[in-house]
Amino acid sequence: MKWKQCGFDILRMLLLLAGAFGCSLLIQTYFQTSFFVPMILALAVILVSLLTQGYVYGIISSLCSALCMNYAFTFPYFRFNFSIPENMFSAVLMLSLTLITSTLTVKLRRQEKERAEIERERMRANLLRAVSHDLRTPLTTIYGSSQALIENYESLTDTQHMELLEGIREDAQWLIHMVENLLSVTRIGSTDVNLIKTSVVLEELIDSVLVKFQKRFPDQRIEAALPDEFVCIAVDPVLIQQVLGNLLENAVFHAKGMTRILLTVYKNEEKVVFEVADDGAGIPPEMLGTIFTGYYEKKDLPVDNQKRSMGIGLSVCATIIKAHGGEIHAENLSGGGALFRFYVMAAS
Repeated sequence: MKWKQCGFDILRMLLLLAGAFGCSLLIQTYFQTSFFVPMILALAVILVSLLTQGYVYGIISSLCSALCMNYAFTFPYFRFNFSIPENMFSAVLMLSLTLITSTLTVKLRRQEKERAEIERERMRANLLRAVSHDLRTPLTTIYGSSQALIENYESLTDTQHMELLEGIREDAQWLIHMVENLLSVTRIGSTDVNLIKTSVVLEELIDSVLVKFQKRFPDQRIEAALPDEFVCIAVDPVLIQQVLGNLLENAVFHAKGMTRILLTVYKNEEKVVFEVADDGAGIPPEMLGTIFTGYYEKKDLPVDNQKRSMGIGLSVCATIIKAHGGEIHAENLSGGGALFRFYVMAAS
């Protein structure tokens, strides 16, 4: 990656310098003046400093610009002459301009990096608060059920045995799903790991999501509306499947009074938009602003639903979509129910 970045920086520098040099030659040839040449070359140096990493490329471009001025745009033309004080002053001025621009650019990038790190830490803190709350209930339930089985095994009926074991299985399955979400966030949050984007056929992706969903919720029907045209998207398929699975699962657990879930996908120019809608009670207004943050007050939820809180799953969805360069939103429908919408880019 470092060598690739160096290659891109060198290419940008050469293209900008070549463009500035060619433009200056055209102006001098057709307008018989070199008045604008220093400004054009200075602009190229500033752009190089802004668009490349570090100080090196800006310094090289400033020296090259000073040499170009000396060689092609000062008398005697197309010969180097370092005895003229104006040429030396132009070189020093160009170098000073480069150092100032590069310094400001490096500071801005450092500040952006610090802000990104603060945002990652805030996300980790929110997730930690959500996880510490969400894991407590299923773990307590598993422990209590297993202890009841051990201590009262002989006195419990077969039906009671199965109920306790079924509860343990459901809680263990939910914990596995929680760990998968956490691993996805950890993977995306690492600066050393890149998304593995591939060109994925939309219909195959949706089929895979619906098959997995029906295995977990065989009684819940999903209405799917897909575009008629052949569509490919450039995504990490495992992570996008996880987003769709989380949104569908969220509707099952939280859309009070829900009888219908609709999954709609359509193409909007270069974007492919995904929508998951339900006809339930909708999202409480006080939660709309923080629903993707991973943490909000859950104390009003019934005890048996606290482990199903939306925080961690929707936070993972937001993190995955953001890593893909997309956006995700939630809103209440005018006719009742909630709508979750996100987009990713179509494959070129």
